[in-house]
Amino acid sequence: MIVSAKLCLQRPRRGYCRELPASTDSAEAARRLVETALSDWRLECLADDGTLVVSELVANAVEHTNSRRIQIVVRRSGERSVRIGVIDTARVIPAPAKPQDHLSTSGRGLLLVDALAQRWGTDLYHFGKQVWAELISEPAR
Repeated sequence: MIVSAKLCLQRPRRGYCRELPASTDSAEAARRLVETALSDWRLECLADDGTLVVSELVANAVEHTNSRRIQIVVRRSGERSVRIGVIDTARVIPAPAKPQDHLSTSGRGLLLVDALAQRWGTDLYHFGKQVWAELISEPAR
């Protein structure tokens, strides 16, 4: 396990996490976890952006690391905000790429994350890193 499950379960209303195989098939489970958290926190308005962000972060961890397992972390960072992260065992900091041309099917993941998130970044740990994105809902009118 990458991070102790106890850390995630101590405060279930403040955060959700799930360890998954480092596989493209894990993106679906990651999206469900994000949807569950956002629904619990009544932040469904962030579901479309949140599921796209976690899909891209999972894809990057699978494609660009040798990690066998990843961990999805969804944490409420404020009244109207959430932080979605993917933890892997590589210590290489990701950087947005530029697609080779308009037909290219890769190189857009972190550009999408950057466009959708209020902010995003990487936290390094002794065992790897967490790439995260913070989403903020618009205030109610």
